[in-house]
Amino acid sequence: DGAMLALLAAGVALAVAAAAQDVPAPGSRFVCIALPPEAARAGNSPPGGPGGALSPEEELRTAVLQLRETIVSTKRKFLARSADHQRASRPTGRFEGLAGAKAPGRAATGKDTMGDLPRDPGHLVEQLSRSLQTLKDRLESLEVAGRRGPTGGGRPGREVLQRRLGELERQLLRKVAELEDEKSLLHNETSAHRQKTESTLNALLQRVSELERGNSAFKSPDAFKVSLPLRTNYLYGKVKKTLPELYAFTICLWLRSSASPGIGTPFSYAVPGQANEIVLIEWGNNPIELLINDKVAQLPLFVSDGKWHHICVTWTTRDGMWEAFQDGEKLGTGENLAPWHPIKPGGVLILGQEQNGVLRGHRATQAFVGELSQFNIWDRVLRAQEIVNIANCSTNMPGNVIPWVDNNVDVFGGASKWPAETCEERL
Repeated sequence: DGAMLALLAAGVALAVAAAAQDVPAPGSRFVCIALPPEAARAGNSPPGGPGGALSPEEELRTAVLQLRETIVSTKRKFLARSADHQRASRPTGRFEGLAGAKAPGRAATGKDTMGDLPRDPGHLVEQLSRSLQTLKDRLESLEVAGRRGPTGGGRPGREVLQRRLGELERQLLRKVAELEDEKSLLHNETSAHRQKTESTLNALLQRVSELERGNSAFKSPDAFKVSLPLRTNYLYGKVKKTLPELYAFTICLWLRSSASPGIGTPFSYAVPGQANEIVLIEWGNNPIELLINDKVAQLPLFVSDGKWHHICVTWTTRDGMWEAFQDGEKLGTGENLAPWHPIKPGGVLILGQEQNGVLRGHRATQAFVGELSQFNIWDRVLRAQEIVNIANCSTNMPGNVIPWVDNNVDVFGGASKWPAETCEERL
C-alpha cells in the first residue's frame, strides 16, 4: 500500500507541474472522454467484492480515475485564469508522457490533446514506475555530486596544479636569492686577493715572455741580463750549478742599480749550517760588505748611480786575503777574512736575494733592485791585468767554475731575462 500511495503522489505532482507550465493558447480545445459507470460511482460508494473490499485491480483503476478528474479540474481552473493571455506555449506533453498515452489501437490524430486514458492499467503503472525510477536516479546523482562538493571533481585537479605552481615559484625565488648571494660574495672579494691574483697573472705572463725569448735564443749564450725591478722577497735568479770546495776564488759581474738606501744583495751562496758562506750585500746606509763564512770585510765601492759598473772580488784561504775592483781599478784590499776556511761545496747560489737558510728566509729590505749580467766565478785569484782586460771589454773570459750562460740561470717571482747590451755599450 505504501508503494502505491508513493506512486499516486508522484503522479499528482507531475500533473500539477504540467498544468502550471502548460498554459494553452486561446481557442485551444480539449477532448472530453465519457467516464465509465465505475468511475461515476467512484465518488459515492466504490463497488466492492464480497464483504465490500476492493480487489487490487479495481482499487488501482479507481485511483487512476480520481487522478484523472483532479487533473481535468485543475486544467479548467488554469484555463479560466489565463483566458486573457494572447499567447501561451503548447502543452509539452510531460504529463502525456507519463499518464496520457494513447489507447492501444487508436491512431494519432495530430491534435494537441491530453490523450485518452490508457485502457490497460498495467501499462500506466509501468510508465509511472519508470518515471519514479528516473527521478530516483537523478536524486542519487545529485546527492553524490553534493557529497563531492559544489565544483565536482575538477577542483582537486586545479588545487594540485596550483600547489605545483606555488612550489615552482618558491624554488625560483630560492634560486634567485642564491644567485644574489653569490653576486654579493664576488663583490665583497678583498683587495688583497685581487692583487695576489693579478701578481700571479703578471708573473705567468712574464714567464711566458721569457720562454718565448728563450725559444728565439740570444745572440750568444752569455748575451743576456737578469732584471730584478722590485724590492720584494720573491724575485730572484738561481744558478743551477753549485760550487765545489774552494780555497780561493774570483767573482766578477756587471751590475746597474739606483736603489736607495743600499743596492741590496747582488748574490749569496748558502750551505747547510751556514747561510752566509759567500755574500755581497749593501743594505741601509752601510757600505758594501763581503761576507765569507759569516765574517765581514767592508769594501770601498760606490755603484748606486744608475750606471753600469764592473765589480770583481778575490779571496784566498791563505791568511784570508781579499781584493775589491770597480771598473778595472783596485779600490780596496785586506786580510784575515775567514782565514784557512775552505768554501763548502753543494750549496745554493742565488742572484738578487740574501739567504737566511738554504733558499729560504729572504728579506725584501735586503733584495737587490736593478740589473745583473756576466756573473762568472773562477777557482783562483785572477791577476789585476786580467780583471782590467775584462772590465774594458778587451777580453771575454768565462768563469771556469760558474760561467754566465743562459741555460745555467733560472728566474723566479717576476724576475726576467733580457738581451744584454754589448760590453762596449756598458762602458
